[in-house]
Amino acid sequence: MLERIKEIVAESLGTEAGTLTESTSFKEDLGADSLDLFEMVMALEEEFNVEIPTEDLEGIQTIGDVEAYIQNREK
Repeated sequence: MLERIKEIVAESLGTEAGTLTESTSFKEDLGADSLDLFEMVMALEEEFNVEIPTEDLEGIQTIGDVEAYIQNREK
């Protein structure tokens, strides 16, 4: 799952998946703005068949946060 998340993030934010880690921050490390994050979330929702409400986005700052969030939703 982590590798697929990295691929989606890399695709959405125009970076290399190989440079991403669980601690990579979307805003600080990748310079993502709100539109970038919105597009990335839509791709993640589609890929993993989950819904990520806007109010939950504040707690999702890193790639590891995304992975944990999706794992919790799949249970």
